[in-house]
Amino acid sequence: MFWHRKYPVLHTQRLILRLPERADYAAWAEVRRASVDFLAPWGPVRKSAYLSQKSFKRGVFSGKRAAIKQISYSFMLIPRTHGQVVGGITLNNIQGGVSQACAIGYWIGEEFARQGYMHEALNAVVHYAFSTLDISRIQAGCLPENAPSRALLEKSGFKYEGVAQSYLQIAGRWRNHVLYAKLRSDRAADAGEADGAE
Repeated sequence: MFWHRKYPVLHTQRLILRLPERADYAAWAEVRRASVDFLAPWGPVRKSAYLSQKSFKRGVFSGKRAAIKQISYSFMLIPRTHGQVVGGITLNNIQGGVSQACAIGYWIGEEFARQGYMHEALNAVVHYAFSTLDISRIQAGCLPENAPSRALLEKSGFKYEGVAQSYLQIAGRWRNHVLYAKLRSDRAADAGEADGAE
């Protein structure tokens, strides 16, 4: 991992994880448009402007501002082989003090699903949160029927904690979510998941 303009860049075996840049718009919009039906059941209803270049640029600015304040980090997943965006993963609601906790969320384009990219990215971002941000607890939530997401979390060492009623508004309805968490004290097996500094 190394720092560029105060923003973290993480490296794994196949991926570069970094904050979005304005130049990423075309690649990001392409994968999001191609995956609309694939992603729709698992996310909020999006306004048409969501895929606009103007909206994306606002997101780039706000994402970098949040990273500087250390309240959120939104990483794009970029394979080393072709350099195009395939998905995203975000650490958000970062809290310090007596909490030292955050939440994690992610998405991947349909074409790139089930290829191990998100497992690789998740392990790297979790390692970064624990080792660099001094986070103690990372929480993740997903719909009960989202079997791939649940399997990913369990494979990555997250433990099931229960059900949150009407937790998030997904596809236009308030939905229950199953909650998972991973603690820094559980991370012994994670050592070395992310590659070293460059």
